[in-house]
Amino acid sequence: MTRLSATRIAAAVRSGQTTAVAIAEDTFARIEAYNTIQPQVWISRATLSELLDAAAAVDARVAGGEDLPLAGVPFAVKDNIDVVGFETTAGCPAFAYEPEGDAGVIERLLAAGAVCVGKANLDQFATGLNGSRSPYGIPRNASNLNYVSGGSSSGSSVAVAAGLVAFALGTDTAGSGRVPAAFNHLIGFKPTKGRWSTRGLVPACRTIDCITVFTDDTADARLVDSVAAAFDVADPYSKVLADRPLAVKRIGVPRREQRVFFGDVEAEYLYDKALEKLATLGEIVEIDLAPLQEAAQLLYGGPWVAERTAAMEGILASNPLAVDPTVRAVVEPGKDMSAVDLFNGIYRMAALKRHADLLWQDIDMMAFPTTGTTYRVAEMLAAPIALNSNLGFYTNFVNLLDMAALAVPAGVRANATGFGITLIGPADTDRALLDVADAYLAGADLPAPPPLDLEGKMQTVKLAVVGAHLKDMPLHWQLTSREAEFVGAFETAPTYKLYAIADSVPPKPALVHDEDGAAIKVEVYELGVAEFGSFTVDVPAPLAIGNVTLADGTTVKGFVSEPRALAGAEDITDLGGWRAYIASKA
Repeated sequence: MTRLSATRIAAAVRSGQTTAVAIAEDTFARIEAYNTIQPQVWISRATLSELLDAAAAVDARVAGGEDLPLAGVPFAVKDNIDVVGFETTAGCPAFAYEPEGDAGVIERLLAAGAVCVGKANLDQFATGLNGSRSPYGIPRNASNLNYVSGGSSSGSSVAVAAGLVAFALGTDTAGSGRVPAAFNHLIGFKPTKGRWSTRGLVPACRTIDCITVFTDDTADARLVDSVAAAFDVADPYSKVLADRPLAVKRIGVPRREQRVFFGDVEAEYLYDKALEKLATLGEIVEIDLAPLQEAAQLLYGGPWVAERTAAMEGILASNPLAVDPTVRAVVEPGKDMSAVDLFNGIYRMAALKRHADLLWQDIDMMAFPTTGTTYRVAEMLAAPIALNSNLGFYTNFVNLLDMAALAVPAGVRANATGFGITLIGPADTDRALLDVADAYLAGADLPAPPPLDLEGKMQTVKLAVVGAHLKDMPLHWQLTSREAEFVGAFETAPTYKLYAIADSVPPKPALVHDEDGAAIKVEVYELGVAEFGSFTVDVPAPLAIGNVTLADGTTVKGFVSEPRALAGAEDITDLGGWRAYIASKA
């Protein structure tokens, strides 16, 4: 299913090219079809009759002359935001209630003609960045069902990525509106605190919570923001709307030694490529990440945990076993926080906030990886707190320090999951960040989002071979017997040396990383994960499997060597590859 465009739908309904009812019928059919793949995207949905009635009311308003900026646009709502007609569960059945009124943002979207199709799944009480902490099931990455969708706005992101709705509301306290956007190849618009009303939102950390939106492109993010952004006198954390310009001359990025990718070499490569494109917009300036990281640590390692505890105080007291065990483990330490802890935290955060404000004198905006890596669902379930923390490495500080942020796609991993960067600016630069995103995306030449995963992808590994496993060489059968698929002939980066190992039977080379080396010819094959595992069992010492960088900068698995492989070995680097060496011996 192709993704939907809020901008095009609204224009078509307003002009009479289609009707909101026709859009609603198509939307319902899309959702029903995708329910055979991921019914866990939703916690509750409108019936077809309810959806058609809501759409017919929009058509009547259009016919009556109303100019509705979101006429007939279907959208989903994270189920910690109140919508009349749907229970609000926050991902916890024992907490569920019937809201008496719509949330402030919902009022504005419905008034603009949008049609709510249902409530989307989430990490319970919006506590998580991965999407696996819900009794309603685990939404999975739309492009690879083996991987997490990101959270806590899990269902919202998948609903947009799968083409079920044109946009979906999420929330963001520590990155929940940005991480899922990155993994699912989406735009994740996180407004400045107070730009969008949070009235009617079940709080996570009330002082820093933001309602956000997932869209397929920046035009839709602009459109939704133009409707949702407004001062709400009934929300004590709402503020008067402001839009600050942003002259992008200096773009702050973490120092090279402070960049953490948790072993994800693809993410590191894609971030470097993104910085190359951003360098055409402004000067790249390395900044010290440490103060921002200190602020981030206060969110889960300091007294702000108690704010989450306060939001869940009732159910923790009355029915603690109804709370997901991982969520409970995260929030219960807040009970032991004292007022002294809180005030010391506030004082330290004020100092870090001052540092961040002064940072804007040296740079105009920041561009960070949205996340350093991603994980399979099975991996996340095995280590739910540690791996979840890794996903927040670049996101947790943003709301604490009152910054605007916009997550944008920045590439596709080999496993089809998305890598993204987040553009971060001072408070109230929300619309300016959208302009920067347009300029970046126009020059980034990114691939289209991969197809939806409808049945679960087989996990594969790309392997570079350099010697006896090459086609027509003595050990090539070890690849063909495992149904390895030939990807292509390549060269390594010019940072390798090649040696013929002494007394090896059959003859084998040793590939060694060396900055004074040269480009070496290799062949790349793709194997299933299980087949790759069985292949590595057959690799004899002094050879080993490690990472090999190709000429285009990408990294694949490949043959490397222990130091003892060079004892008595012949340096054959100048020949450029193993085939040339074998030919010289013939």
